[in-house]
Amino acid sequence: MHNHPAIPYTRETFSADDMLLRAQQFYTFMNTRRTVRDFSDKPIPEDVIETILLTASTAPSGAHKQPWTFCVIKDPAIKKAIRIAAEEEEKESYENRMSDEWLKDLAPLGTDYHKPFLEIAPYLIVMFKRVYEMEDQHKHQNYYVTESCGIACGMLLSAIHQAGLVALTHTPSPMNFLTKILNRPDNERPFLLIPVGYPADPCYVPDIQRRGIQDICVWY
Repeated sequence: MHNHPAIPYTRETFSADDMLLRAQQFYTFMNTRRTVRDFSDKPIPEDVIETILLTASTAPSGAHKQPWTFCVIKDPAIKKAIRIAAEEEEKESYENRMSDEWLKDLAPLGTDYHKPFLEIAPYLIVMFKRVYEMEDQHKHQNYYVTESCGIACGMLLSAIHQAGLVALTHTPSPMNFLTKILNRPDNERPFLLIPVGYPADPCYVPDIQRRGIQDICVWY
């Protein structure tokens, strides 16, 4: 036993039938989630976004360091600056960085370097991963930063879907321009850029299918 403070923890459990029903209901709900590129500019209350971020922050993290910062951008001027910088990087990627195979794989999704959603969506959420902390002019290591941030982003997307909103995981590469535009400190690195909002009317998504259980699971 360790000597650190601890508190009791309990949680409700369910019968086998109820567990299966709850799991099936949640899967059915989450299976309606889609990545969206056609956003409405309809406003969203700020407390909705804050609550979504609180849900993301419940994610587990290495040594409970919680190595993330969520930057929420609603200022039109900042969103425009981000779009200009992102499209510059994306244009270079589509024209010179991506392989023919990569471009072929992207073709069914209908994407290109134009990213109007970066200005249309009412909010942009940029997650920065905190690679270390500064305390009393000393660096303190964070652990499993990428893994921790990835889990938190998954929970963030689930919370966005639960709220009846849509999102896009946008990863212009490189993303250093976000550090500069948002004036983030040296211990943070941009991890993911997520536009959040209502879907446009009409909204279209690619006609694609998810893999079945037989393709994603191996039992031992």
